[in-house]
Amino acid sequence: MSPYIALSIIFGYFGLLIIISRLTSRKSDTQAFFTANRKSPWYLVAFGMVGATLSGVTFISVPGEVGNSAFSYLQFVFGNIVGYWLVAAVLIPLYYKLGLVSIYTFLEQRFGRYSYKTGSFFFLISKLIGAAFRLYLVAGVLQIAIFNAFGIPFTVTVVVSILLIWIYTYKGGIKTIVWTDTLQTLFLVSAVIFTIVAISRAMGWNLKEMAEAVGSNPLSDIFTWEWKSGDNFFKQFFAGMFITIVMVGMDQDMMQKNLTCKNRGEAQKNMLVFSFSFLVTVFLFLCLGVMLYIFAGNIGMEIPANSDDLYPLLAMNELGLAVAVAFLLGITAAAYSSADSALTALTTSFCIDFLNFKNKEEPQKERLRKSAHVLFSGLLVLVILLFRAINNESVVVAVFTMAGYTYGPILGMFIFGIYLKRKVTDKRVPYVAFAAPLLSYLIASHSEFLFNGYKFGFEILILNGFLTFSGLMLVSKKML
Repeated sequence: MSPYIALSIIFGYFGLLIIISRLTSRKSDTQAFFTANRKSPWYLVAFGMVGATLSGVTFISVPGEVGNSAFSYLQFVFGNIVGYWLVAAVLIPLYYKLGLVSIYTFLEQRFGRYSYKTGSFFFLISKLIGAAFRLYLVAGVLQIAIFNAFGIPFTVTVVVSILLIWIYTYKGGIKTIVWTDTLQTLFLVSAVIFTIVAISRAMGWNLKEMAEAVGSNPLSDIFTWEWKSGDNFFKQFFAGMFITIVMVGMDQDMMQKNLTCKNRGEAQKNMLVFSFSFLVTVFLFLCLGVMLYIFAGNIGMEIPANSDDLYPLLAMNELGLAVAVAFLLGITAAAYSSADSALTALTTSFCIDFLNFKNKEEPQKERLRKSAHVLFSGLLVLVILLFRAINNESVVVAVFTMAGYTYGPILGMFIFGIYLKRKVTDKRVPYVAFAAPLLSYLIASHSEFLFNGYKFGFEILILNGFLTFSGLMLVSKKML
């Protein structure tokens, strides 16, 4: 594909998002930015959440990873589905009952000010690093594929990307995100379907033959029962369940969308429909992965050393212009649908949790919100450029992995607060919250020695949450 065509597609895509922003943000105020006035149609939220959940990294990694671990990722996704149902059954009713805007306000009501600030702080750090990491990886792909041809420096690519996100979110916030996420999910799913159809035609398959080719291939195996393996079913399932509870149900970014629905019932309906939509979409990605490997073998293509490169190479060079355009729109949508909602959630959490919004007048709220929005836009740019400056993939991945540890304290605090009627010593909670991830890291680093060869994977989150929960037990007493 010509770099000029690719550049035109990307700017056309952002132009469409800006038009949607103009239409959805008319007469918007601070309340609309944070909650969309609780008028979002639940089915739009459900569909749009698929794109926000599947980041640009997932978009290119899941199909390629099939060559390494077959369909074992579905074990993790099955856990995700149960996690979504638990969020719908337990957390959504709680948040609507308390009328929350920032979900971390629950910690203040349950424990106190120090616990509240600690939970929100861990979210801000986790989301900032996570969003920057995902955008950094995809920006690198776009830089090599498109912007290098024009001599555009990576710094300019990142600054312009964040500026465009800021432009279409600064006024409408979550009210705009609900609609742009829907469009972005449409592009993402369309890219997968376009590619599947193109490969089927190239291979001369009808629908039945395609299903048989995928189903009979060893790459479609799902379950792993070896307990020491990182792909063990129970490890993957429970890790998927708890990660969903934390990174959806206890994450301001994802829950802010749910809390824009009209009432608790519609929010729960949204979560249930989204869970099945997410399962179907991931299944399509995995089927696509098998087809990519079959097609690559059929044309005699050497499989790249980095499996993440397989889908981009075939989509952009071997499957025609329509697939190349769909892929470019899909990866752009996947990258920016998670970045734009992250920016909005960071702004919301900081304003509500740290700027004492409830005691300010509307004009002052508006000024502070816009300032916070600019602040986090700038921080995203700085963190992405920091990753670039490090220029060591193992170090960058380690930073992102450590950011994942910060969700453990949030998990422990919420579960303790919801299910135990004990009063904590509020000032001691930050010490517990910071100690738990450090101790989890030490245990994980020596787990093979301590636990007869056992390696921690995603389930480190469960250990982290358990340590936080246990620490809270030590600094609490029964309520009278």
